[in-house]
Amino acid sequence: MRSTGSADEAWYDDDAGPVARPYTMTGGRTAPTGDQFDLISLVVARRGVTPPTPLFPEQARIVELCHDPVSVAEVGAELDLPLGTVRVLLGDLLTAGLIETHDPPMLSEVPTEDLLKAILVGLRAL
Repeated sequence: MRSTGSADEAWYDDDAGPVARPYTMTGGRTAPTGDQFDLISLVVARRGVTPPTPLFPEQARIVELCHDPVSVAEVGAELDLPLGTVRVLLGDLLTAGLIETHDPPMLSEVPTEDLLKAILVGLRAL
């Protein structure tokens, strides 16, 4: 970080740009309001919905990323933010009606041996 002598020097890094702690993005919240988000839950942006208030850059990036379904884990990796922070931001977007989530289907029964063999054949073909 290059020293400029300004009062804002601690909040700017020449290589990284503005530095903001994750808790500033979430208003100090550590858990989303409402639904919890599983790591493998899929998030997709709702089309044609206008945000009721301006979005923070991270929220806008999430909406942009989620034009196609993306897992919560992938959102966190793409934004390079802690998952707790991502979950709070997703909760805010869900409350605003800008995204929707889809939980992965749960297996109601154990897969058959034939299905497992077919998967193994497919993996070997890769």
